[in-house]
Amino acid sequence: MGRHKKGFNWKSRVQKEGTLDNTETLKLQSTLTDSSLREGNVNDPNVTVLPSKKRTFKLNKISGVKPKLLSKKRRKELEKISDRKTKKAARAGLLEKLCQVQVPEEELKSLMSLSQVQTKGLKRQFAEDERLKYLGEHPPQPPSSSDKPIVPVPRSKRYKTHVNNLHTSYDPNVLGFESSSSESEDETEEEDEERNQKMETAQLETSKENKMNVSIPDNTTPSTTNQTDTSAGPPKFEKSQTDSSIKELAQKPPTLPTRKTVFVPLNRLPHIVASREKLPIIAEEQVIMETIAENPVLVLAGETGSGKTTQVPQFLYEAGYAEDGKMIGVTEPRRVAALSMSKRVAEEMNLDFGDEVGYQIRFEGNAKDSTKIKFMTDGVLLREIEKDFLLSKYSVLILDEAHERSVFTDILIGLLSRIVPKRNKNGDPLRLIIMSATLRIEDFTANQRLFKHPPPVVKVESRQFDVTAHFNKRTPDDYVKECLKKVSKIHTTLPDGGILIFLTGQQEVNLVVRKLRAMFPASKGTHHGSDLDSEGEENVESELRTALSKVKKKKCDKKQYTNLSKDSSNLLPNVNLDDYGVVPLDDNETDVLECPDEDRISDLENDEDTPQNKLCQPLWVLPLYSLLNSEKQSEVFKPPPEGYRLCVVSTNIAETSLTIPGIKYVVDTGKVKTKFYDKVTGVSTYHVTWVSKAQANQRAGRAGRTAPGHCYRLYSSAIYENEFQNHSDPEITKRPVEDLVLQMKAMCMENVINFPFPTRPDPIQIQVAEKKLILLGALQPPGNVTYKQLKEIQYKGRITKLGKAISAFPLSPKFGKMLALSHQHDLLPYSITLVAALSVQEVLLETPIGSGEEQEIEQKKGRYDKTEISKIRRTWAGKGNAFLLGDPMVLIRAVGAAEFEGCSPDFCHRYGLRLKAMKEIRKLRRQLTNEVNIVLPGKNLALDPNLKPPSDEDAKLLRQIILSGLPDQVASKIHKDGKEWKFAYRYGELEEPVLMHQTSVLRSLVPEWVCFQEIIEIKGKMYMRGLTVIDPEWLSIYANCQK
Repeated sequence: MGRHKKGFNWKSRVQKEGTLDNTETLKLQSTLTDSSLREGNVNDPNVTVLPSKKRTFKLNKISGVKPKLLSKKRRKELEKISDRKTKKAARAGLLEKLCQVQVPEEELKSLMSLSQVQTKGLKRQFAEDERLKYLGEHPPQPPSSSDKPIVPVPRSKRYKTHVNNLHTSYDPNVLGFESSSSESEDETEEEDEERNQKMETAQLETSKENKMNVSIPDNTTPSTTNQTDTSAGPPKFEKSQTDSSIKELAQKPPTLPTRKTVFVPLNRLPHIVASREKLPIIAEEQVIMETIAENPVLVLAGETGSGKTTQVPQFLYEAGYAEDGKMIGVTEPRRVAALSMSKRVAEEMNLDFGDEVGYQIRFEGNAKDSTKIKFMTDGVLLREIEKDFLLSKYSVLILDEAHERSVFTDILIGLLSRIVPKRNKNGDPLRLIIMSATLRIEDFTANQRLFKHPPPVVKVESRQFDVTAHFNKRTPDDYVKECLKKVSKIHTTLPDGGILIFLTGQQEVNLVVRKLRAMFPASKGTHHGSDLDSEGEENVESELRTALSKVKKKKCDKKQYTNLSKDSSNLLPNVNLDDYGVVPLDDNETDVLECPDEDRISDLENDEDTPQNKLCQPLWVLPLYSLLNSEKQSEVFKPPPEGYRLCVVSTNIAETSLTIPGIKYVVDTGKVKTKFYDKVTGVSTYHVTWVSKAQANQRAGRAGRTAPGHCYRLYSSAIYENEFQNHSDPEITKRPVEDLVLQMKAMCMENVINFPFPTRPDPIQIQVAEKKLILLGALQPPGNVTYKQLKEIQYKGRITKLGKAISAFPLSPKFGKMLALSHQHDLLPYSITLVAALSVQEVLLETPIGSGEEQEIEQKKGRYDKTEISKIRRTWAGKGNAFLLGDPMVLIRAVGAAEFEGCSPDFCHRYGLRLKAMKEIRKLRRQLTNEVNIVLPGKNLALDPNLKPPSDEDAKLLRQIILSGLPDQVASKIHKDGKEWKFAYRYGELEEPVLMHQTSVLRSLVPEWVCFQEIIEIKGKMYMRGLTVIDPEWLSIYANCQK
């Protein structure tokens, strides 16, 4: 098949030019005679003989030879040769031109070349000439006999001195030797320039020192001069030594310039001085202050009670860090801690509270420009960074309670990790102190993205007495019932001392408080200083009398009451306490004390059959949780009445934020109620989970503040070792982050994923947050791009003008958009009230969704009628568009009615409003009004206490504003038969149906389309809260995502 291919044997078929050689043919023809041809002898074979050789074909020779092409390299070489010849030919003319501008020979003789000046021998000769001239004018005195001979310094010692001078003259404040790829090239170039300048300065200083140390002897001979020149030459460093020394300097952490020693005296009171001397941190003051002076960042780890929060600001104040117009800033994660700590520090320093020591929280503050020590929440400092990125008015910043890892604390640490080096580079140093009780130190020391050089860690021992931890043999299923048993045993068998109980939530706290008060009632005429859900104790006596009538009087062994105080001795028989041991019973041992009434504790979980111990010492039982009023929370810090044992039933708020005096026994259920957030669907769920080991240790430490204590853990040691995490997850991994992303975009941080978080959030969280912000119009959409381009610009969305307006409000972006759009129809007063009410949790006291027993318990906590409250709320909803506004309309009317009545406690209790929430709403309304006046100066908006309900048209506009702020939170009715589908709706992100919350006023209407505020999961079912009716035609206008 090869010969049929195109181009086969093409060389042989080419017509070549040449001549054919016929020499052999001509020879053959000459041999034939004409006679043979004429005679007709045609039979002769010689006539047809062919030539013996093949004819040859000779090619024509080409007369001209084609030149060989030159390569690029060869052509350039020839061009250079040609240029060289041209320059050589023109050199004569160049020399003539140079001669015209040449310096005269007389001037050249008076000058000296640079190479001669840099010769060390010539330098030394100049020095010798000056020395001889000086000695001629000032002849030396003859040496006395007492003078000692001068011993020359060995050469090896001079070499070591030179190396030491080089190291000491170089300041190792160098950044950039270990720079990561995430840093910008500009920072690396600036750091390299700074390092080069410092190295040059070090070399110049070293050469000057060598100059000053040179000594010229008198009457030197040529031989000695040569020896001096060779011996005094510069030391020859090997390359390996120089590289190693630079590497060692680069690995050292950056140091700060030395400060002048300053001491600011304080006139403390004697009892304050005595109490401060007992704190463990006082002994570590010198170590802490030296570390702060030498390092820009410090991690201070100390258990609760060591005094770090109150004493470190005082150390800094006395060291002069608040001088020269600077300020010491302290951040706290909670407002209560910021207020209480500022008062305590002002009292200890004997300074005016509000002048040199002040505080600033979300709604209030007394800090001034003259304030030296400022306590604030972390959110307040984050707002200050938006206005002044370098925080120029602060010299030291203290981040307290960093172990809680709140979202704002993590953002602050990431920002300050970049602000601190920038301030130090500008010559205005800023110190950062991270303080914590149980800090996961590796998040900071091993995070190269956060700190290039690991910050030093100073640990302070706490003033802690021994605490004995007791584990249960088995982990009970009903930890509330087990808790009541344990408290009853502690109270009836162990010596005096306060009891602290840790539970999960408000409902469990109120349940256990009521049961304990019924079991160990107060004496007649004595009332508790705090009660359930901030109500009075008017019906306590009647409830106790009812409980007493249901319990039979039983006699117990007198050994059960050996722990009673002397104040209650009139109720008890005389008992000699020396006959009994004070060592607490261990759960792993058999109980020595046996009571005939063994069935008493088994019936504790029944309200009707709660037993009462009439002869026991009464318990002073107080609840403690975050939603409780501040006045009621402060009751736990007061001593109980005489003859009472203090018992505090608390949530996890008592772990680190508050220190309750007099606690000796801790009952730890090991449980905590945690809010889980689905990163994709946005559904919030509350689950009761195990605490971490760090939290368990914090709870146990509450028992050792004043004396040795005991911690009774209602779980086994196997559960503790295998099920408990070492540390709880940071908050930033468990909540939506669209507000943080918007704030960082407003601060010109486009690529949020590269921000140096102490614990980086899941990329899905940031992706979902940017998607929601694009739907709100706060970020620019990517446009029509390919998938590859979309990957490149991911996490780099730019903020819009609307986004900048939204970021000006300290709210969630969805609420910020509602405010940003409300000025168009003068709806700002209603929008501010609505947004303030939606931002505060648990404004309306609601009954839980659950069994009839749980609803009955919840209703017993209040003295209002559930049916009556529901009727009042339906009345507040109104008619027409006001009713279609739904649950938000109820909040607006509730806030207006409470403000009209002056937020009186009686009114709030009568209409089912939480008093603390109403006060927070008032403060937030005032703050938002001020923020709106700053953003829109021409509005001159004022806070109206007599706010009238919105009109029908205003209610319709508010419905549209709510939809514009919640474009992705829309649900449609599911039309299916069956009772379970009556209140069922379909939400796009969920496969399962979502139900209307039973407290919604729209349950009587069941509209087709609703907009909700949040979805919560309760016992496996999804419920929508904060419902508003919307029209379907609005979706294409205000919710583009629903097209």
